[in-house]
Amino acid sequence: MIKVGLFGIGLDTYWPQFDGLLERLEGYQEQIADKMSEFGAEVVNAGLVDSPEKARVTADLLKTEDVAMVFLYVSTYALSSTVLPIAQKLKCPLIILNIQPVAAIDYEKFNQLGDRGLMTGEWLAHCQACSVPELANVFNRARIAYEFVTGYLGEQLVWDDIQDWIDAATVAAVMSTNRLGVLGHYYGGMLDVYSDLTKQSVAFGTHIEIVEMCELKKYRDQATDAEVREKIKEFYTTFEVVAACEEEEIKRAAKTSVALDKLVSHHNLGSLAYYYEGETANEYENIVTSVIAGNTLLTGKNVPVAGEYEVKNAQAMKIMDAFGVGGSFSEFYAMDFKDDIIMLGHDGPAHFAIAEGNVQLVPLPVYHGKPGKGLSIQMTVQHGPVTLLSVVEGSDEVFLLVAEGMSVEGPTLQIGNTNSRYRFSIGARAFMNEWSKQGPAHHCAIGVGHIAKKIDKLGRLLDLNVVKIC
Repeated sequence: MIKVGLFGIGLDTYWPQFDGLLERLEGYQEQIADKMSEFGAEVVNAGLVDSPEKARVTADLLKTEDVAMVFLYVSTYALSSTVLPIAQKLKCPLIILNIQPVAAIDYEKFNQLGDRGLMTGEWLAHCQACSVPELANVFNRARIAYEFVTGYLGEQLVWDDIQDWIDAATVAAVMSTNRLGVLGHYYGGMLDVYSDLTKQSVAFGTHIEIVEMCELKKYRDQATDAEVREKIKEFYTTFEVVAACEEEEIKRAAKTSVALDKLVSHHNLGSLAYYYEGETANEYENIVTSVIAGNTLLTGKNVPVAGEYEVKNAQAMKIMDAFGVGGSFSEFYAMDFKDDIIMLGHDGPAHFAIAEGNVQLVPLPVYHGKPGKGLSIQMTVQHGPVTLLSVVEGSDEVFLLVAEGMSVEGPTLQIGNTNSRYRFSIGARAFMNEWSKQGPAHHCAIGVGHIAKKIDKLGRLLDLNVVKIC
C-alpha cells in the first residue's frame, strides 16, 4: 500500500472573522482523505496549515512519515509562504488539489444572505482558485515540480484523477523495488532489442539480477515426481490442453516450470527476460524449448516474462501488470487493409489473465527462427479497449510510448501463438507509421482498458517523457 501525505492550507486570520469556516473546510479535507483511503492509499492527513510556523511542523511530520507523494488541498485563500517550506523540505511529487465544494455557487441563495460578512465567509469557502496562480508562481521560481487536480468535490472526473495519481505512484513504487532477472543472452542481430541495463535501473529504480542457465538446470534436475504431477494439474486447470499434446512434452514442460518457479523464488524476481540457443540437443536447449508454459503461468501470476531477452519489454509488461491490466508480450504480425486493423501477437509466454476465452496449450513442430520444438500458448487478448505500451531507449533518453485502441473480433492466425486484431482511431496505416517513427523496439506490452492517463502520470512521477500516438 502506497503512503501519501495530505495537508490543507488556509489563512489563520479568517477563523475569528468567519464563524464555522475552519470546521467546514476541515470537513471537506476529511472527505478527500476518506476517498484516498478508498483508492488503496495509506493517508497521512496532516490537517490544515494556516501559518508558516505550522508549515514547518507539518513538513517535519510528513518527512518523518516518508510519504511517496503529497496532495496539497487548497481549502481557501492561503499565503504561499505557508506552503513553500513544506514543498522545499519534502522533495517528493506534489499534487495541488484545486477542488471547490460544488460546481458553482448558488448565486441567488448567496445574495439573499443579506449580511455581507456572512456572504464573504460563504465566498471564502468556495475560494480555492484564488491561491492557485500564486502557488504556481512561487513553485516555478523555486524550481519545484507540481501538478493540478481541478474541479469540485462531487465530480467523478476529480476522483478519477486522484485515483490515477495514487495508482501511478503505486506502480512507480513497484518498479523501484522490482527485481528483474535476465537469463541467457540476446537474440543475435536483433539490434533494437539490445538495452542499456544501467539506463533501465536509473529510469525505474529496477534492480537487474543476472541469473544463470546452469542454476535453472540444477532446479530442473532436482524436481520431484510429485512436483511435476502438481504442475501438470496446474496446466490442465489453467489451459485447455489440446489432445495433440504428447504426454512426454507435457511432462518436459512441467519439469521446466517447476524449475522456473524455484529460480524466481530464490532470487525474489518480479519479472524476467530470457533467451538461449546453445548447441543442438544439449541440456540447455532441452530447457529453453520447454519454458513457454511455465513462463506463461508466471506472467499471469504477476511475474511477467519477456522472450528474446527483451529487457525493455519486460519493464513495459511489469508496468502494465502493476496497473492491474495484464501486459501481454506482443509484436506486429500483419496488417489487414480491408478491415483496417493490425494483428499483433507473439510466440512464447502470454498473459493468460487477460485472454478472450480459453488459453490453449498446443504443440509446435518448429519454433520459427529458434531451435527445437515443443509446447506453445495460443490465445487472443480480451475484446474491448486496450492500451499498448513500449519502453523506448532513444538516442538521448528512456521514454514511454503509448497508444489506446480496441481488440476486435475476427479471424486470427491459429499458429500456436498469441494473436489478436487491433483497431486504432487514426487507422491502421497512420498508426503503423506514427508508432514506428518513435523508434521503439519491435515488441510492446498490451493491457486491457484505456490507461494512457495513468501512464502519463507515471511518466511525470518518474520524470520520463510520455508520447501518446492515439
